[in-house]
Amino acid sequence: MNGRTILRDVAEAAGVSLRTASRVLNDDHRVASATRQRVQQAMRELQFQPDAMARSLRAGTDTTIGLIVESVADPFFSALTEAVEAALTVDGKSVLVASTHRDSAAERRIVDRMLQRRVGGLLISPTGDDHSWLAHTPAPVVFVDRAAYGLEADLVGIDDHRAAVEAVTHLMAHGHRRIAFVGDSPQITTSAARLAGYRDALASRGLKVQEQLVRSDCATAPDAAAATAALLELENPPTAVFSAGTRCSLGVVPTLHAHGRADIALVGFGDFAMADTLRPAITVIDHSAHAVGRAAAARLLARIADPGLQVEHLQLPVRLIQRGSGEQRP
Repeated sequence: MNGRTILRDVAEAAGVSLRTASRVLNDDHRVASATRQRVQQAMRELQFQPDAMARSLRAGTDTTIGLIVESVADPFFSALTEAVEAALTVDGKSVLVASTHRDSAAERRIVDRMLQRRVGGLLISPTGDDHSWLAHTPAPVVFVDRAAYGLEADLVGIDDHRAAVEAVTHLMAHGHRRIAFVGDSPQITTSAARLAGYRDALASRGLKVQEQLVRSDCATAPDAAAATAALLELENPPTAVFSAGTRCSLGVVPTLHAHGRADIALVGFGDFAMADTLRPAITVIDHSAHAVGRAAAARLLARIADPGLQVEHLQLPVRLIQRGSGEQRP
């Protein structure tokens, strides 16, 4: 055949009407199984490639999904993006990715631009608190990793509070009482839950939180490095550290080693590259970005297929991986 194969060519090769071929292309359940197989076989033989723009106009929505995260440079969100893309590609969808950099105004602009491009759905790791402005968004919304207020929407993440309690309890079980917290701002819902878990774990053992050991102002690895250095300079430094995020761990770990204090026990929230090759290897709460990404993509596809689904908050399991750093005693 000469030129680009069009759907009419497929219909003629399969011996069906153009309308039937179109129904097969759009996964219409009304097409008989044998007919569907014949049309799909013709598509393969003719190497038919559907026109994504034309399908978008016919269906009323694009085959593209919008994914909005804080930063694609962040190790967690980078892995999550990879998982979302892999899951949605299998379903024949492409992914449009954008970063907010914690700017709520930018988040609104990004959402508006994606809606203008007629995305079929939105996966959002929200910035800020009130997201009631999304109430009348024509595309289905699933929140990822972080909760948002003002909108009843699906959420896929983990129980951050419970995971933090497990991490700090693990350190206390190995004899530590002066445990430092190095984490992000409590304005981030996940960070607030982890800080609350840290405090509650100490309280459960009758330990008073020593506020000089709490650093909840570490948005970046350099912030966490500076905070760790300051903790080490205290007259009575901590014997253990709970690093409440991957970015924090990327600042905490090299600082401990640079100061010759690899003897200080450490549990990190989230695994990271080479964590298992250091000496001691880093004990972590394994918070799988790939698992969260896959589950979020699956939930959005389910929401697109059935907009009437009951809103669901899905919490994926985490696990504590003991590698040595979190098992050191004071």
